[in-house]
Amino acid sequence: MNRGFWRGRRVFVTGHTGFKGTWLTQWLTMLGARVTGYSLPDNDVRDLASVRAAMSAAEPEVVIHLAAQSLVRASYDDPVTTFTTNVIGTVHVLEAIRAIPSVRVAIIVTSDKCYAHNGHPHPFAEDDRLGGRDPYSSSKACAELAIAAYRHSFLPRSPRVISVRAGNVIGGGDWSSDRLVPDLIRAFRAGQPASIRYPDATRPWQFVLDALHGYLLAAEYAFERDVPDAFNFGPDAHGARTVRWLADAMAARWGGGASWKEAEGGHPHEASSLALDSSRARQFLGWTPLLDAVTAVEWTSDWYQGARDLTVPQIARFMEMLPA
Repeated sequence: MNRGFWRGRRVFVTGHTGFKGTWLTQWLTMLGARVTGYSLPDNDVRDLASVRAAMSAAEPEVVIHLAAQSLVRASYDDPVTTFTTNVIGTVHVLEAIRAIPSVRVAIIVTSDKCYAHNGHPHPFAEDDRLGGRDPYSSSKACAELAIAAYRHSFLPRSPRVISVRAGNVIGGGDWSSDRLVPDLIRAFRAGQPASIRYPDATRPWQFVLDALHGYLLAAEYAFERDVPDAFNFGPDAHGARTVRWLADAMAARWGGGASWKEAEGGHPHEASSLALDSSRARQFLGWTPLLDAVTAVEWTSDWYQGARDLTVPQIARFMEMLPA
């Protein structure tokens, strides 16, 4: 990672007040970047005029698009908002990008759930078929198609538009409803057993800074040279763990009798297994996860139990681990 690359760099981040966006904005600020954030409630990617005006005023060199409706369960409750935010919102960002000459690179964040799940026998690679049975997954696959259409129709060379697909990200500061770690933390703090859906589902868990490190590397490399159009960022296939494992590990780290139970009743469909092939990111970007699953759980639990905000200290520790 070239830390000097970010010093003074103008960066436009959508969704900068969300879980990953907060970590990314703090990290970019520590690197000396000039960050402009764009987030709800005052700024909405579904408003094209607003996106255009904000991005035009910022004159960014790098755009990182994180804003999304990111919850599977919420996508069943409100599919219209999910599709308009994740698909039309992405189109609005792309439409703004192509009108602003200062933009050199755009990193568009989608999801590991953008791939079609039809008895897939191996970890998903970037060229595997896109799809999705639930509205959230489908919206992310649709966003990928929109990105490809804009790339080939309007942005063939400059700016470079890269889509990035990360595994299931954990870390402090995630307070979303119906997401595993926040649900665990709320139950642990209340002294109640957490209610967990699909404990035997397998996911590519990784710490938030590992995913963001990949996004930043993709932006750096794409700024000066041709790179592939999409990258996966996740642990090796053997690094994927079950929901049960993560819940047990979080409870053990939390202590104090923290526990969980399997949720009763029926639940909307979610993929039973997800794993990513991140060999392209390793080959082209030199990216590799720095925190294993056990360490990711420790850092996550410590953040929620900390008497002070551990965001900056954990970013500093992570940067110390980066290759010179």
